Amino acid sequence: MSDATLTTASDPVIDDRVRGFPAGHAALGLGAIGAQEWKPFDGAMSLPLISLDETAFANNVDLMMTYVREQGVEIAPHAKTPMSPAIAARLVEAGAWGVTVADIRQASVMLRAGFRRLILANEIGGPAAARRLARLLSAYPDADFSIFVDSREMMEALASAWSASADLPPLGLLVELGAARGGLRSGEAALQLAEAILERETDTFRLAGVAAYEGAAATPDAAETALRISALVERTATLFSALRQRLGPERPMIVTAGGSVYFDMVVRGLKAVVAADQNAVLVLRSGAIFFHDHGIYERGLTGLDNRSGFVIGGKAVSAATGFRPALRVWAEVLSRPEPGLAVCGMGLRDVAADQGLPRPLAFYRDGVRTALSQTVRVTALNDQHAFVSLGEGVDLRVGDVVEFGISHPCTCLDRHAILYGLDGDHRVVSAYLTSFG
Repeated sequence: MSDATLTTASDPVIDDRVRGFPAGHAALGLGAIGAQEWKPFDGAMSLPLISLDETAFANNVDLMMTYVREQGVEIAPHAKTPMSPAIAARLVEAGAWGVTVADIRQASVMLRAGFRRLILANEIGGPAAARRLARLLSAYPDADFSIFVDSREMMEALASAWSASADLPPLGLLVELGAARGGLRSGEAALQLAEAILERETDTFRLAGVAAYEGAAATPDAAETALRISALVERTATLFSALRQRLGPERPMIVTAGGSVYFDMVVRGLKAVVAADQNAVLVLRSGAIFFHDHGIYERGLTGLDNRSGFVIGGKAVSAATGFRPALRVWAEVLSRPEPGLAVCGMGLRDVAADQGLPRPLAFYRDGVRTALSQTVRVTALNDQHAFVSLGEGVDLRVGDVVEFGISHPCTCLDRHAILYGLDGDHRVVSAYLTSFG
């Protein structure tokens, strides 16, 4: 937690050192922020800030949870996107099977918040990392914890750490197959690692199943992407079947894959083989899908529609129109230094740029919203400035507040300590503390 948030037993106290909080306003408990009736464009809130459209978010949650229920699969949304225990709790309350994290620190955040079923969907390193994980989990004997492994070295490090203490909860190892990132590249190598795990098994150190991440296999060519992901999913299914034959029918097993763009290919390739097994579960890990965006996921869901991949009620429906972008960044116009150019108070410290620049959607003047056409665009970002090309006839003035859509929630939210939830009138009704460290 940053020094800008003072904690009490139950409600963090927020003040004007945090983005968005009005300058000079008395400090408030996080839970009281939603009762202040602030608006990002009302002149009181400090800009820039990031907001969550609560209606769009609720729509996205309902739509994705409907999909996984109808497909007969589970989902453990990746918490790395918002790193907010409150948002993770909303997803679990909506039916999520558990929570996914990317590293030991993220696991600590979620365990401290009360979550107990976690997947650590990444390799963590060697002996030192294994000891750190063991120290963490020693405080949570009721944890249901699974972790990716793709090397004998990491497996041996974890086995050593778990053999050194009798007070640790069971650790489930998920053998990872991969393409273009972590993960074993062949089924043969994966089977060899699984056999090595079985040789070291104890009551608290066990082979739990199979894992993959298909998004890393994507290329700019849709046909090539489909071939690569299909091959990875097929290897995953083959490995699962081989392990089931090796272990017998009684061992509970997890099969997990599925990000926020190609989860349909995971379901298509793995659902049948897992559904035919009485003691296995297929767990997706999609996280950004619940926030959507005006960039990489907008493009990704168009591709999903082109594959007719989003199936609800037995027929393909449009994911691109069904999911709604829920995140906005708000910034003031600071300067109009030349015709056709506006400089806004938002930059690389406030918004993601790794998967596309933010998109100006509208501006507000005296509380009135005016939509902007797609000819108005951000051309560059500095640390704290956005350069906005206006084109002809756009009456944007110093002091106007611009509403921007974003691309890639995962690398945008991590810049902010507070995510402000807005109602349909763009009034702040909630606030979510993030925990990015």
